[in-house]
Amino acid sequence: MTVLNPLRYFQPWTMWHHQPLRSSYDAVIIGGGVHGLATAYELAKRGMRRVAVLERSYIGSGASGRNTTIIRANYRTPEGVAFYKESLRLYERLSQELDYNLLFSQQGHLTLAHTDRAVNVMVERAAVNRLLGVDSRVIDPREIHELCPELDLSAHPAYPIQAALYHPPGAVIRHDAVVWGYARAAARLGVEIHPATEVTGILADRGRVTGVRTTAGDVSAPVVVAAVAGWSSEVGRMAGVELPILTHVLQAFVTEPLKPFLHVILVSATLHIYVSQTDRGEVLIGAEIEPYTTYSQHSTIGFLEQSAHHTLELLPILAPVKVLRAWAGLCDITPDYSPIMGKTEVDGFFVDCGWGTYGFKAAPVSGVCMAELITTGKTPSLIEPFKLSRFWERRLVSELAAAAVSH
Repeated sequence: MTVLNPLRYFQPWTMWHHQPLRSSYDAVIIGGGVHGLATAYELAKRGMRRVAVLERSYIGSGASGRNTTIIRANYRTPEGVAFYKESLRLYERLSQELDYNLLFSQQGHLTLAHTDRAVNVMVERAAVNRLLGVDSRVIDPREIHELCPELDLSAHPAYPIQAALYHPPGAVIRHDAVVWGYARAAARLGVEIHPATEVTGILADRGRVTGVRTTAGDVSAPVVVAAVAGWSSEVGRMAGVELPILTHVLQAFVTEPLKPFLHVILVSATLHIYVSQTDRGEVLIGAEIEPYTTYSQHSTIGFLEQSAHHTLELLPILAPVKVLRAWAGLCDITPDYSPIMGKTEVDGFFVDCGWGTYGFKAAPVSGVCMAELITTGKTPSLIEPFKLSRFWERRLVSELAAAAVSH
């Protein structure tokens, strides 16, 4: 009798292949997060095969693995609404395109208003959103209760809830899955992914980039893209480019897993917190960026105390629940709270930075626009307002009103 070995039917496979670093590429992308990987994937889709993604740690180790996964398009400026509206549209079909389950869930997004002024701001944002084709409206406490009966809508809290901006397309997604999905799809198109490869310098000659210096040796390339989140100003200086960016820390924490009960994303600008429930049942709670600049990624007890206190004002049912873990990530903040995307004064050196707390939700459209710019030489209309030159041309795109709480 022949005994079959079931292991013979299972072929080994990897998410992406590992190969030695070459001496030259058509494009080098610094940063192995969602923005860098999305750009590499889109470049490969457009026929650029010799593309390398260089990451000094593991893929997704930076802001892509430390964010809070909220996706939305209910911004305040026409430029911001159009940009994030397109990104949300791309996210809605991204699982199918990458052939990878990203655990995308459109739960709806509630921005709570606790004061008369906050209600007026929500009315203005809803009007801008609807004019630009984004589903967003102001709802009263009765409808808020229908969406989230666990909220304390009484007059007992220090800041009672008066209304909310409801954005039905608002969603959450698995951040690790987005990183892995983009990495796998890019590798299948020939992109080389090099973790544990730190860029230590950017090479340029007569105002044009010629390559990068890495811990694995020098690499020549006519195109270098910096997509490094909180480290953007440091990498920019390697090329002699000064970016108007300050780096702040953003903290978050999750509770022990609970049965699903929170089926909408909650945000309170007055209390400076946002709350959602993950696919694993954890209640995820985040706050505003810390007021100090730092590269430290340690969580603080002050953040935990304040965020927990304000969360219990909204959801007192969480009082007996234990905190599971906390973390912090780096955010590069520009003066107008909008990103910087596109060319720099060094020919061939491109930046995709200044995202503050918005970066993860912008990854798909950023990849498309950066790849289009690099391959055609023309700046797409969606990112034209976010050029570096806007700061000396005095054409700022102030998105501070949509950044009242960092998510």
